[in-house]
Amino acid sequence: MKIKVTFFFVLGMILGPSLHAADKAVLNSASEIQEPTRFISEHSARFNGQRVDYTATAGETFIRNLQGEPKATVFTFAYTKNNLTDGEIRPVTFIWNGGPGSSSTWLHMGSYGPMRIVVPTDAQHAGLPPYPIEEAPETILDSTDLVFIDPVGTGFSRALGDYEGKDFWGLDEDAKSMANFIITWITEHGRWNSPKFLIGESFGTTRAAAVARIMEEDLSVSLNGIVFISQALDYQGSTPYVRDNLISFITYIPTMAATALYHGRVQPIPESQELFLQQAREFAVNEYLPALFKGNTIEQDEFLAVRDRLSYFTGLSASYIDQANLRVQGNRFTKELLRDEGITVGRLDSRYIEDEIDDLAAQASRDAASDAISSAYKTSLMTYLRSDLGVTWNRQYLSPADPDLNKNWRWRRVPDSSSWEPAYVNTAHDLSTALRINPALKVMVASGYYDMVTPFFDAEYTLNRHDILADKIQYNYYQGGHMMYVNEPSRLELLTNTRRFIEAQTAK
Repeated sequence: MKIKVTFFFVLGMILGPSLHAADKAVLNSASEIQEPTRFISEHSARFNGQRVDYTATAGETFIRNLQGEPKATVFTFAYTKNNLTDGEIRPVTFIWNGGPGSSSTWLHMGSYGPMRIVVPTDAQHAGLPPYPIEEAPETILDSTDLVFIDPVGTGFSRALGDYEGKDFWGLDEDAKSMANFIITWITEHGRWNSPKFLIGESFGTTRAAAVARIMEEDLSVSLNGIVFISQALDYQGSTPYVRDNLISFITYIPTMAATALYHGRVQPIPESQELFLQQAREFAVNEYLPALFKGNTIEQDEFLAVRDRLSYFTGLSASYIDQANLRVQGNRFTKELLRDEGITVGRLDSRYIEDEIDDLAAQASRDAASDAISSAYKTSLMTYLRSDLGVTWNRQYLSPADPDLNKNWRWRRVPDSSSWEPAYVNTAHDLSTALRINPALKVMVASGYYDMVTPFFDAEYTLNRHDILADKIQYNYYQGGHMMYVNEPSRLELLTNTRRFIEAQTAK
């Protein structure tokens, strides 16, 4: 049961409904910047069988420059336990999604928040509103306080004063602002000695690795653990659009195999999914990679043998693989697998299907999974903001992000004046550094078998190298996709695994 007494600390201005010129002028005028606005409410519920009385704070935190001037307002949803026992030091977990340019809506309303949106677990379309929003007693609020973060340019978070959004829109710029936020938050709330965890999804894992390095190396702040959901540290293994990128051909094979098996395109039917996917891994490394590496020097017998095995694991015809010259790209696979039925499979979650307009296109024009659930997730958050958290702002909640974010995003990690050869994004070395500085730090990796955006075999490939020690990484696999938590059994497993990880990393 939840008992709610809501009251508000509303300090500062209530802004207009969108980022019109007048709004931008207010946000960028240093003389007009007032105190952060916060909406605070009291709640009680049972999590993992334990009653937890907690405070929900939906509000702004200002991050500042060295002169103390506000640079940006970062909006968060913080859930903190009340009535701590003598000597109790609660862990605090900082949570963000990816993009870049995603608010925290997905992890907030889909998995770790105290309330959740309920969508069909079997990859069906979420349908029409009203959508069911329910309590989430399985979440981890019994074990840790939770802070869901919307980076600048998403949600209600904005640049302030003389700063612009693009000052925060870049691989390193973003990581520094998030590290700055964490330092500010633990200072304002007296949480320096609390065990600290990061949870990121997709690009949020890219960010988490970079933030971990900054925290450990630059700021001398130790983390207890990191949870990667749909790992994306080295983008070479998750970039199937580049036809001469041999790595992505290899890393996508097991996910293609899982997808083909799910949709009944594997014959003969294997003894078990686990065995089949292990065979797919071994084929990819031991047979497929050497064949691709040989190029046009490959013998005809080997070419045909690899072609037929590739056809078996992917469910694609031998003639298609012949035409592709063994190069089956992940972005084309989603269109090709069920082309004879006139439907495509999803990228974020290949269990989903959609009937697209153009059946002749080489690749899908939309994502079936995103189309099926995005509206339900956004609707659930906007409803929850007002009904439970008392957020009465008319400021536009940016989800999707500020339209200027993507075109101004900076991937380059060196100054413009420095020579630089473009390379795949890679923060795996940041993680490796953080793990060397802090030998007690460990990482939990959560991967969905049906994720065609960040394939699970790429997580293994990435984290098993880059000088990352094997005993620091814990792998978990789920019967879902990129947001594996839309599958109900996977949501419960993810929460159980995360709780165990946090408790292990805080055990005395």
